[in-house]
Amino acid sequence: MTEIFASRREKLRRAMRARGLDALLISQAANRFYLSGFELHDPQFNESAGRLVITADGRDWLATDARYLDAAARMWDKERIFIYGGGAAHDLHRLLRLCGSRIGLEYQGISMAFARDLAAAGPGLHCEAADGLVEQLRRIKEPCEIAALEKSFALNHKLMKWVEGQLEPGRTEADISWRIERFFRENGASELAFSNIVAVGKNAALPHAIPGGDTVSANCPVLVDVGCRVDNYCSDQTRTFWVGDAPTDEFRRTLDLTRQAQTAAIEGMRPGMPLRAAYALAHDVFARAGVANAFTHGLGHGVGLETHEAPSLSPRAEGTLEPGMVVTVEPGLYYPQWGGIRWEYTVLVEEDGVRIL
Repeated sequence: MTEIFASRREKLRRAMRARGLDALLISQAANRFYLSGFELHDPQFNESAGRLVITADGRDWLATDARYLDAAARMWDKERIFIYGGGAAHDLHRLLRLCGSRIGLEYQGISMAFARDLAAAGPGLHCEAADGLVEQLRRIKEPCEIAALEKSFALNHKLMKWVEGQLEPGRTEADISWRIERFFRENGASELAFSNIVAVGKNAALPHAIPGGDTVSANCPVLVDVGCRVDNYCSDQTRTFWVGDAPTDEFRRTLDLTRQAQTAAIEGMRPGMPLRAAYALAHDVFARAGVANAFTHGLGHGVGLETHEAPSLSPRAEGTLEPGMVVTVEPGLYYPQWGGIRWEYTVLVEEDGVRIL
């Protein structure tokens, strides 16, 4: 993995040179891990485990605070570890001055307070937005990443076969959510990829419903959207079940249309296809049936170190499908009167189409 991380940094360096950057301050946690293997997660929103300073001349730094010195030294040259104190922005200004004058920042990964403090620390730096340089690399998954994703999705498929038997009348959404989390952890996941979504009845009309006290009844829909993390990589799958033996005609029709839209997208997706055209494959199925107004989100998103990452399959997306991309295909129809249906696979874009993970 040390060689893989170094190779990724060299690819990034080429992109930096094309932009004329002397250094790039990596502040996004997933980007930090992708380039170094150091700390996939930050402790909390307002606290960082550390930052990378990637330089055009190859003399990179891992910057962190004293709590992480031993952990950093296990995977980074100790001579290239920079320890900052409570005034991180002021200390990092001093380090960045050693690396050049034109500095790229991941503005999506820093607070306004950090940007203000960095600017106030002194002259000598020209800072500019450089978001997306690492994310552009992360869009195309390497063989080791695909292998990890396959393991993560294999466990998710196993969960989906198991969970249908847990949807018993009288059980609450929260109870089923806890059973799902326990299943993942007991079967090899290090954690959840995101908070479970278990939505009974009308709650299934909320794409990001929060499991609560509502209970499964003898005949009702239940939407389950869950994912796990295995070998640092996430899975993400949704299924909508009918509990009982008498699904309504509306449920049957909506499920059939949703599956038709997903099949149309998966069978039509190819390398070189515009991302927005992939969305249109599913949307057109709904439009022909007169229900497109109930399809309220994009078709999908990238999955990898994060559950939601580039690229996006939406009507506004820029770019094209490329071999090595891993994206969800999750059309859905939502009706506040009775609930909703979403059906999700995640696919790997290959040379001749896509493969379901």
